[in-house]
Amino acid sequence: MVKVAVVGASGYTGVELVRLLCDHPAVELACVTSRQHAGEEIAAVFPSLRDRAELVCEPVSTEEIADRADFVFTALPHKTAMEVVPDLLAAGKKVVDLSADYRLKDRSLYEAWYQVHSSPHLLEEAVYGLPELYREKIGAARLVANPGCYPTSVALGLAPLLLGKRIVLDSLVIDSKSGASGAGRGAKTGSLFCEVNEGFKAYGVAAHRHTPEIEQTLGELAGRDVTVTFTPHLLPVNRGILSTCYATLSAPAQTADLVELYQDHYRGEPFVRVHPVGSLPNVAFVKGGNYCDVGVVSDPRTGRAIVVSAIDNLVKGAAGQAVQNMNLMLGIEEDTGLTAVPLFP
Repeated sequence: MVKVAVVGASGYTGVELVRLLCDHPAVELACVTSRQHAGEEIAAVFPSLRDRAELVCEPVSTEEIADRADFVFTALPHKTAMEVVPDLLAAGKKVVDLSADYRLKDRSLYEAWYQVHSSPHLLEEAVYGLPELYREKIGAARLVANPGCYPTSVALGLAPLLLGKRIVLDSLVIDSKSGASGAGRGAKTGSLFCEVNEGFKAYGVAAHRHTPEIEQTLGELAGRDVTVTFTPHLLPVNRGILSTCYATLSAPAQTADLVELYQDHYRGEPFVRVHPVGSLPNVAFVKGGNYCDVGVVSDPRTGRAIVVSAIDNLVKGAAGQAVQNMNLMLGIEEDTGLTAVPLFP
């Protein structure tokens, strides 16, 4: 059994990691950390884990973590993650980092959108952890940068069109909606029940930090720089992301032709489900599962393709994808511990 640590276990992503790892047959959860809840049992912080995870939250100590675990998930905010990741790597550990700290390859781009980077020497080494695109590189990596939730939904939604050169690159418009858990577990006025319930709003317009990550990944798929218009919205639900992507087709195509393109591209992928003609994704049908559901429609009136993708932001958008990456890094079957059917209703 591989001994695993979750650093930053008291956030929504952290508890989702613990939940998934409890049922993983090839690993043992050996250590969980939380500055805020140090000394408390993780099951007291999250009663959903009662009788399943009996570990006590500990302060963050890279020496202690390295001594107790072989593999580490860092579920920390950006900037905080880069304070611990280099020491864990130096101790010979493999790491999946769920922050934004190692996703962007360009140091100046990261610093323009976030803050000064304290370990830029790791940016080139870090592998972007989207298995459907970078499976072989992930398998050979010691540091994987787990993608953001919005970028996951967008990249998987647009990859077949970009790789097939089926769209005009300067026409991309992305409209995404996320459940409130995407804002994290910390107390924020904008995430309070009365602020979110019965509301629906755009935020981070023309300024969201996932924009350069989206453009970096789409640019790699297209083979040239890509600029997008990206607008996220806050949904009054707990979980889920729905992204609707619009792009002008480079040549006319029927919906059935585009659906066939997607089915061919994702054939054999365990966690991408392509909807048939006449059906589109819904966040209600991916909740709790590590799936990305994708649907595509051709609009002959405008000459555009419209792609809709849905994920659970805490699973395929975070913890589930992190476990998928761990499996690849450890040489375990990729879907191990991740085959649960999504919850409904």
